[in-house]
Amino acid sequence: MGIISLNHIMVNYRIKDESLAQDGKNRIDWAEEHMPVLVSLKDKYCNIKPLTGIRVSGCLHVTKETGVLIRTLKSSGADVSWCGCNPLSTQDDVAASIAIDERVSIYASKGVSTDQYYHDINSATKIRPNITIDDGADLTVEIHKFIDDFTSELYGGTEETTTGVIRLRALQKVGKLMYPIIAVNDAETKHDFDNVYGTGQSALDGIIRATNILFSGKNVIVAGYGHVGKGISKKAAGLGANVTVTEVDPISALKAKLDGFTVTTMKQASSFGDIFITTTGCKDVIGKEDINELKDGAILANAGHFNVEIAVSELEQQSSSKIQINENIMRYDLNHKKIYLIGEGRLVNLVAAEGHPSEVMDMSFANQFMSVLKLAESKGSLSPLVYNIPREQDQEIALAKLRSMNVDIDILTQEQEAYLNGFSQGT
Repeated sequence: MGIISLNHIMVNYRIKDESLAQDGKNRIDWAEEHMPVLVSLKDKYCNIKPLTGIRVSGCLHVTKETGVLIRTLKSSGADVSWCGCNPLSTQDDVAASIAIDERVSIYASKGVSTDQYYHDINSATKIRPNITIDDGADLTVEIHKFIDDFTSELYGGTEETTTGVIRLRALQKVGKLMYPIIAVNDAETKHDFDNVYGTGQSALDGIIRATNILFSGKNVIVAGYGHVGKGISKKAAGLGANVTVTEVDPISALKAKLDGFTVTTMKQASSFGDIFITTTGCKDVIGKEDINELKDGAILANAGHFNVEIAVSELEQQSSSKIQINENIMRYDLNHKKIYLIGEGRLVNLVAAEGHPSEVMDMSFANQFMSVLKLAESKGSLSPLVYNIPREQDQEIALAKLRSMNVDIDILTQEQEAYLNGFSQGT
């Protein structure tokens, strides 16, 4: 733990190493140069400071892009406290810079235990937030355990990822969601870009950094064909891999088939796959029976939010020994074959690489910031439901992104708008 005194305000933090702060600052500066939409919002609101007096607790992957989001929130007047949303995804130099340079209370380091992880989450809520920013819903669910301590001050929260939205909609369905949540993940400018292009590139980046394996010619098995699975499948195919998709949803399976991929069951795919990448958000996608069928040398990686998709406990139980090959690869020896697991079955793009490129996180975090503004304006007047991003906000962010890329698009004439909005004109 550390403490910084700034203008008589004490900033508490728990990070790995304060000396890493300059490296972290350099990386946040780099990301900021590649996030023009979020920076334009920062510039727009830095003088009027609409978040003055608003306390924000964030639970997101501590990456250089998150550093830019924190800068934007602070620049707009918010009092910010932060923690990581995955035990292995924190970039320690970025965490150091957030504490030392940005003077933000942050509780995060890479490789924490489960107990420390939840202790950090609870530390980040000590500011008694008006607004929460979450990725996976762990922070939101923790607050619900002690909701009576927070209810009167909570205006609402946001959720960044598919898994978290699913959890919170389930909480709403049983009538136990106690404060409003904006589903940032469900914005088109988030899931159609962050999930598809971001995870598609960064998941393969993580596998390549961990293994330096050649994808070309390999049999790559992608479990799930949602936005994440689609992005990974297309990127793997682009590297020359033979991609097979496994699915439980017939519509998603049909999409994968018509996109040109082989579609089969995990039971069948487990016997011929060289590299397996899970993307479903479900547990035991690669279970005991699948592990028994894996061939010698199979590589397992997960791109879903939680480390439940690969049955790591089965690997542990069935293996006669295991060897740490490098920082991110564990080799399990079982039944005269070797199976390789990357990053303990946690998010491969953040455990073994740097996460999504800044350019796609630009739109995701612009949605986060604009959602925080809306919640601050609401001052707790919204009902405890999960809300979608307004279409107008999605289009505003997309247009800003296009303009930052010097791309022009057509504009409807008044006649065209009347035609599209009317019904009287037929054949």
